[in-house]
Amino acid sequence: MIKLCAFSDEAATSLQGQIAAMKRNGIALTELRSVNGKNVKDLTLDEAVQIKAELEAAGIAVWSLGSPLGKVDISIDIDEYLKTVAHVCQLAEVLGCKRIRMFSFFAAYDQPQKVYDYLQRMVEVADHYGVALCHENEKDIFGDTLERVQLIKQNVPGLFHVYDPANFLQCGQDAAQTLTALHAQTNYFHIKDVLAETGEIVPAGCGDGRIAQLIDMINPDADVVLTLEPHLRVFAGYAQIDATEMKNKFTFENNDQAFDAAVNALKALLSENGYVPSAGGYVKDASRT
Repeated sequence: MIKLCAFSDEAATSLQGQIAAMKRNGIALTELRSVNGKNVKDLTLDEAVQIKAELEAAGIAVWSLGSPLGKVDISIDIDEYLKTVAHVCQLAEVLGCKRIRMFSFFAAYDQPQKVYDYLQRMVEVADHYGVALCHENEKDIFGDTLERVQLIKQNVPGLFHVYDPANFLQCGQDAAQTLTALHAQTNYFHIKDVLAETGEIVPAGCGDGRIAQLIDMINPDADVVLTLEPHLRVFAGYAQIDATEMKNKFTFENNDQAFDAAVNALKALLSENGYVPSAGGYVKDASRT
């Protein structure tokens, strides 16, 4: 079964606005990145308790924390930084989720061993809390290309991985090559598409990220989560996580409209691939394939 998740802060800043967007689109899992303009890593444990209660009341669970862990310069004081890692792991515990999205450091291309050592220490902290760290390929960090993602996989046991097709394209990587190499080794997928030539972000299936192929490669008997990270319109928390300009092909009147368009595009791809809604997710309908 395929289950849908989303970065709900792309629809609204407030938690209530995020909940409304999720319920409107029939999505019951969120990758929590920011709430009320506050990045998830900066939440207090008391705030996390309240957030969980409100989400649970709405029938929404936290699938993963969309944290910015590892999106810092490799010159960081790692002993001090591990305190932040531990805090985010504690937040995951409170919020009832088992995954934390993270990255592999800026200004680190020439320091691979240091990257591996720091990531391993972060994994050890997460293991203590029973949480899985999931590395996302991202521009300008060490793990931005297929080659370096594979090096991380070889050198950091216990680290899991998130596949983002748009981020690979923005780093000049070939979508077919990255999909073939990493699809079966990916813990879950971020659904974001882009036009390779212009760098403009578009709804799933409208770009060069081979989202339809990504879906087609999923074992229909497996349980897989697809997290929508639309980036179809600038949202309140974007400046906190990315200093670069967001380039978009299409214009939307507001974030709710952009979020709904992203969801509808992914649902259309699922339908085209023979998937139908079923008990909280999407299953392959053999009669349609």
